[in-house]
Amino acid sequence: MQHHLRFRQVHLDFHTSGLIPGIGLSFDKEKWQKTLLDAHVNSVTLFAKCHHGWHYNTTNVGHMHPNLGFDLLRAQFDACKEVDINAPIYISAGFDMVKAVEHPEWCCVHLDEETGETSVHSPLKAGYIRMCFNSPYTEYLVEEIREVMRQFPNCNGIFLDIVSQPICLCESCLKVMRYNGLDPRKPEDRAICAQMGLERYLSLTTQAVMDIDPEMPIFHNAGHVAPGQQALLKKYDSHLELESLPTGGWGYDHFPISAKYAATTGLDYLGMTGKFHTTWGEFGGYKDPAALRYECDAMLAYGAKCSIGDQLHPCGNLDPATYRAIGQAYADVEAKEPWCDNVRNVADIAILPAGAITSSCTRNPSDLRGLNGAARTLLEGHFLFDVIDLDANFNDYKLLILPDNVPVDAALKRRLDAYLVKGGHLLLSGSSGVGADGKFQFDLGANLEGDSPYEPDYMVPTRELMAPGFDSPMVMYLRSKRVTLVKGSGANSLGSIYEPYFNRSDRAHFSSHQHTPNQPDATKYVTGVQKDNITYLAHPVFTIYAIWGNVPFAKYLRKVVRFAMGGEPTAVTNLPSAGRMTVMEQPSENRTIVHLLYANVVQRGEPCAVVNGQTIRGNAQVIEELVPLAGTDVTVLSERPVTGVTLEPQGLPLNYRMENGRVSFHVDTFTCHQMVVLQY
Repeated sequence: MQHHLRFRQVHLDFHTSGLIPGIGLSFDKEKWQKTLLDAHVNSVTLFAKCHHGWHYNTTNVGHMHPNLGFDLLRAQFDACKEVDINAPIYISAGFDMVKAVEHPEWCCVHLDEETGETSVHSPLKAGYIRMCFNSPYTEYLVEEIREVMRQFPNCNGIFLDIVSQPICLCESCLKVMRYNGLDPRKPEDRAICAQMGLERYLSLTTQAVMDIDPEMPIFHNAGHVAPGQQALLKKYDSHLELESLPTGGWGYDHFPISAKYAATTGLDYLGMTGKFHTTWGEFGGYKDPAALRYECDAMLAYGAKCSIGDQLHPCGNLDPATYRAIGQAYADVEAKEPWCDNVRNVADIAILPAGAITSSCTRNPSDLRGLNGAARTLLEGHFLFDVIDLDANFNDYKLLILPDNVPVDAALKRRLDAYLVKGGHLLLSGSSGVGADGKFQFDLGANLEGDSPYEPDYMVPTRELMAPGFDSPMVMYLRSKRVTLVKGSGANSLGSIYEPYFNRSDRAHFSSHQHTPNQPDATKYVTGVQKDNITYLAHPVFTIYAIWGNVPFAKYLRKVVRFAMGGEPTAVTNLPSAGRMTVMEQPSENRTIVHLLYANVVQRGEPCAVVNGQTIRGNAQVIEELVPLAGTDVTVLSERPVTGVTLEPQGLPLNYRMENGRVSFHVDTFTCHQMVVLQY
């Protein structure tokens, strides 16, 4: 069922209230086609049913929008197909306001964990209502899918949205729990029921598509593709679409992390940003063309195809300003496609996050912080890495990082032991590698004496790991494990712990505005330990970096990663920390592509503003200028002799030096994105 994606896509949202008149009356086929072709678009996801529950195609199953007088989807679809633009079809799955009103018993009943009260969406609050997949709504959705597929048998895929199952206490979920011996009063049983609802939905909807056309592409969008769900992804998705709008709350680091995982699944994948300044559903909000160009170039650099989200005006006209901006980005993408298709990511390091160990549809936000902090450390340090789950082959990597809170059961312990025997290296932090008995699960030549009673405490790393110029105690915002070395064990200390005089706790116990200062003398506890191929850090260091973002601490972490890896990285560069480097192999063309990215990302807007009684999320990451970057040096390990190095798509030869299995080159200057191709 795997699907090969086109590079230049638009996801054309069309969530339209039934109160809005004149739906689609301005649609003009020739104008539609010209706008898309001028913008270099070659695939558009079109709407059959929106979150409001309205259809834009002729339907006997659902309800056509009350102010639509013709089959708008058919008109859009035929216009696209006539000029060789692909047309996947969108169907809202998790939201359907029409059915929520008709069948309130199909709606999710949410539980307030603190009060025990249950609720459905308030009718006095604007917004959508979540439908329960354990209810008969799923069977209704299946009939909608079948109808659309019969009407559009030559569509280029089915895109199903809002694919998650919240914890729910509706009558259908209660019935499922009673039938399966689950107790709705137990959080773990409610989570099992939610997972059952999700898998019920996935099974029924995917089968509905496959029964009509086994080759039809299908994607179930949950807003984030998380590690640990690979079995479900490969079973139910033909490809992946990585929703990640940097200015919409995702930020510019989210997509690279998602792509680093998607690259390990074997499925083709695209990145999905938006033309909006904020997020979905914003009319009249525009992202600067410089930002769109960078975001699309980043998709190419991380091995993805490109999709830009837009929202069609109810009248049916594509917005000219939007497609001028998209056209600038997609002209650049079109020129670069030959070096970006059928590629595979080169990685020295793999992050195995806590969320990858479980397969539950409910996630702990703290699981993501360790992953985010580790990934940012690697991105800013220009390390080549993947994000993996338990389906990965550990032996493909020089170093595995288990950040902060990764549980290690007996099966994972056996795999990690085998990996270490074969020469792999392991970096653990916080509670990763600590058993339920409170002891280390690996021979670290150290004793674990529980959790520190102090938060924060302070640390001074060994000289080789210090951030340049910072040899004083550095505050560690979260609690550490108390670790002492065993004499004669062959283990090495990675630094010293300094404790505060006391915790900041009440009127009698505080000093200054934030932290109680450290005592002058170091304790007997170490900030980390290294023995053989294992490095362990006593603090949840990656969560600390994800939350606080301290720059000297980041430099310390980069040194730790290089130390823990033990060997030479595949590629090194002098890019600034805001730059990004990836290395892709393109076996069919017998070449390696080094991607260099750089943009000036800044924060703008208030973090949280109350306007007319509403809380507005601001503080968006934006890109306005693409500033040329001068003097970039790169060295790449290569087991094969290189026959030439070129700048692409310019086709310009580049001077290079090859010695001792290393290819070195210098890029005088580039703006936004530069591909350097090593031909063999």
